Amino acid sequence: MKTDLGMPQRIYAVRKTLGLTQKDFAERLNISKAYAGAIELNKRKINDRIIKIICFTYNVNEQWLRTGIGAMFNESDDHKLEEVIRNFKKLDALLQDYVLKQIHLALEYQETKDKE
Repeated sequence: MKTDLGMPQRIYAVRKTLGLTQKDFAERLNISKAYAGAIELNKRKINDRIIKIICFTYNVNEQWLRTGIGAMFNESDDHKLEEVIRNFKKLDALLQDYVLKQIHLALEYQETKDKE
């Protein structure tokens, strides 16, 4: 399926679909909010590096982003899991242990809740 939107509008559509503000969207891409806004308004060129970062960070189908053909997101990948892994790797060992403990506690809570 092909959309008639240009790439700036497709980037806007990705951000809105994910429920992100320009600030949050830009921060995860390591660009400024102003730069993200300029991209969406077609006031800044969208280079290959930005396209690759958007696709990797948000699991966006690169063909769709470039051409409007296909699905917005890659179906086979779980972008939430990728984001968790990426952010987990940034933490030091102590914080990683803390996060793992919180995950175990959340799982215990979920199991208890599921039994009710």
